Amino acid sequence: MMSVVRIAVPVPLPQGFDYAVPATCLPPAVGARVRVPFRHRTLVGICIEADPKNAHADPKPLLEVLDERSILPADLQRLALWLADYYHHPLGEVFATLLPNAALKGLPLRVREEEIWRRSDKAAPDLSRAERQRALLAFLERSGGWASGKAIRAAGFTSAMIAALARKGAIEPDERRFDGERPPPLTADQAAAVAHYRGRPAGFSPNLLEGVTGSGKTEVYLRAIGDALKCGRQVLVLVPEIALTPQTLARFRRRYGATEVMHSGLSDQERLNAWLRCRDGQARILIGTRSAVFTPFRRLGLIVVDEEHDASFKQQDRLRYSARDLAVKRARDLGIPLILGSATPSLESLENVSRGRYRHQLLSQRATGAPMPSMHVLDIRGHPLREGLSQPLTEHIERHLDTGGQVLVFLNRRGYAPVYLCRDCGWQAACSHCDARLTLHQGRRRLACHHCGAERPVTEACPSCGSARLLAVGAGTERTEAGLRERFPDASLIRIDRDTARSHRRLEEGLAKIGRGEPGIMIGTQMLAKGHDFPNITMVAVVNADAGFLSADFKAPERTAQLLIQVAGRAGRASRPGEVWIQTLQPGNPALRRLIEEGYAGFAHHERSIRRRAGLPPARHMALLRAAAAKPAAPAAFLAKLKAQLPNDLEALGPAPAHMQRLADQHRFQLMLLADRRGPLHRGIRAVANVPAPRGVRWEIDVDPADAL
Repeated sequence: MMSVVRIAVPVPLPQGFDYAVPATCLPPAVGARVRVPFRHRTLVGICIEADPKNAHADPKPLLEVLDERSILPADLQRLALWLADYYHHPLGEVFATLLPNAALKGLPLRVREEEIWRRSDKAAPDLSRAERQRALLAFLERSGGWASGKAIRAAGFTSAMIAALARKGAIEPDERRFDGERPPPLTADQAAAVAHYRGRPAGFSPNLLEGVTGSGKTEVYLRAIGDALKCGRQVLVLVPEIALTPQTLARFRRRYGATEVMHSGLSDQERLNAWLRCRDGQARILIGTRSAVFTPFRRLGLIVVDEEHDASFKQQDRLRYSARDLAVKRARDLGIPLILGSATPSLESLENVSRGRYRHQLLSQRATGAPMPSMHVLDIRGHPLREGLSQPLTEHIERHLDTGGQVLVFLNRRGYAPVYLCRDCGWQAACSHCDARLTLHQGRRRLACHHCGAERPVTEACPSCGSARLLAVGAGTERTEAGLRERFPDASLIRIDRDTARSHRRLEEGLAKIGRGEPGIMIGTQMLAKGHDFPNITMVAVVNADAGFLSADFKAPERTAQLLIQVAGRAGRASRPGEVWIQTLQPGNPALRRLIEEGYAGFAHHERSIRRRAGLPPARHMALLRAAAAKPAAPAAFLAKLKAQLPNDLEALGPAPAHMQRLADQHRFQLMLLADRRGPLHRGIRAVANVPAPRGVRWEIDVDPADAL
C-alpha cells in the first residue's frame, strides 16, 4: 500500500499538502524535512502527519527525504501549531520561520567549526606604531577576550592584522577558555530578587524584574543563570537587536565562558551552528534577538527577556509574532522560570502584575550607589534654534565638557534634515512611492525615503519653478552633528545611528573612544538609548521629545516615555552626578510633566487608567486586519466586506486609512478589532481568516499589534 505524508510547505496557504512516499525512500518522521514539487517550484517542507485521514486521492510523489528523524523537538512542533492558530498564519510559513535559512535550503545539518582567537596570556608586545592592531586587541577585550575570525573581520579588521598579532604572540587560537570571573557583591535589592527566585518551587514562574537604569538587573540574570547551569540546564536570553553589543557578550563570557549568539548579522552557517549546538545540548547559554525564541533546546531551564518592553521583539511583517509573548508561552509549556526585565516595563506586563499573573521584583537603587540623574525641562519657546539646538542647551553642554564630562545628545531622527523645500514656490521633496517627505542626507548628497528606501540625488534647482533658493528645514543627527562640530571644534564628537553603524569599523572605533572616558560628545538615535554603559557620561540632552507625545497612535506616549527614561539612564552612572535636559516646545505637556515629576511608575499608572477608560489594550484585546493594493478603493471595500461577516460580540472600528496611507506604491487600510476576552476576538478572526481577497489586494492579520497605525 502506498504511504502518504502530509507536508507543511512554506507558501501562504492554510492547509498542508499530501505527497506519496516513493518506494525508494523510507517514510519521513513527523518533524523531518522533505523536498517536494510544488506547482513550478521545488520547496523544502516539514512532515506534519503520516498516513493522514482523508488523504488526497492521487498525491504527487515527494522528491527526497532529507532527514532520518525529526529535526525539531516535540515542544517546538506543538509551538508551531499554536502559532499558526493564535496568529492565524499558514502553518507552512510558521515552520519556515522556526527553521534557520540553511535548513530551509535543504543543506545538511552539520556544525562547521569556526576559527576562534583569544588574547594571549603573554606580555603584550609594543604596538605603539600599530594603531589598528591595538584596536583589534581592544575589540577582543570588549568581546570577552575572544571572538570568531568572522566576527573580527566583520568589525573592520583584516586577516593580515590577525596574522600579524598572532606572529607577535598577542593573540592565539582559542578553545573558548575563560577565567570564571568572580561575581561582585549584591546590593540589598539584588539580594532580595535573587533570594526570591531561588525560593520559588520548580515549575513555571513568570517574574517581572523592574529596575532603574544601572540597578544591576544583568547581575540578577547572571545569578539566576548560574543556578540553572548548576542543575545542568540550558538558558535562553533574549535581547533587543540594539542591546546585543560586545559589552553584553563580554560580561556573559567572562562569567560563564562559551556563549552562543544568534542575530541577523550572522551568516547562515553561523546561525545553523548555534541552532544545532543548542538543540543537541552542547551550548549552555544562547543570547539572541527576536527569532532566537524559536531555537530548540535539549534541556532548557530558564528564559530571560531583557528590555522586555522593547518594540523590536514584535515582528512587523509576515508572521507577526511577539518574541516576549512567545517566551512566556514556551516557559509555561516547559514548566520553567521566566524573568522579564526592564527599567520601563510595558503596560501589558504591568497589567499582568496587577492581575496576579506575574510576580514583581523591584530594584529601586543603582548598583553603584550613584544617584539617579536630575531631570530638567528646557522651554525653548521664543529661542532661535541653530541646527536644532538652542543656546541654553549648548551652554549646558559646554559646562559639562569644561569639567571633563561626556555628553550624549539624543535625537531620534537620522539624516541632515527631514524637509527639503523651495523658498519661492513652496515645493517640497516628496517620495514618489509613499505619502512621505524625503529626508536630506547632506554627506551623500541624496534625498532618501526612510519608509520604502527610495533615493535620488539632491536637486540643485526647484523642479517646480526653477529657483535655486532651496532650503533644508528641521534637523536630524547629521545636521546636529555639524552644528556641534562648529560650536565645539576641539571636542571629540561621535555620531552613532543607522547610517554610521553600517561601518562596523567606524562604530567600534567610536565606542572604544567613548569607553576610554575621553571628554567628548556622542550624538545618536535610539541605538544609544540602551544596551550601553558609558560611566563618564554626565549629561544627556534630548533634542526633540515633542513628536512622540503628540502622535495619533495611542501607544506612542508609552514608547516615548520609555525611550526618554532609557536614554536618561545613560547619565551619571559612576561617581559624578548626571543631568538630563529635555528641550521642548511644550513644557506643559501633561504626559511629559507627569514623567518628570512622578517618574515612569506614575506615568504608567496614569496611562493605564486612560487606556482602561478608552477601552484599549492592555485592558482589552486587539487585532488589526490590514489590507493594501495599488488603488485605494479595493482594500477599503474588501475590509468592509470582512467587517460585515464578523460576529456581533466583536467591536470593529473602520475600515480606515493607515496613518501613512500610501507606502511603497500600496494604499493601506485597516480594520481594528477589540474584545474584552481573547476567545471572541479569535472566533471573529477565524470567521474571516480564509476569505479570499480580490486580485491585487494583499491582506494580513496582526494580533496584539505593536502600534495602531
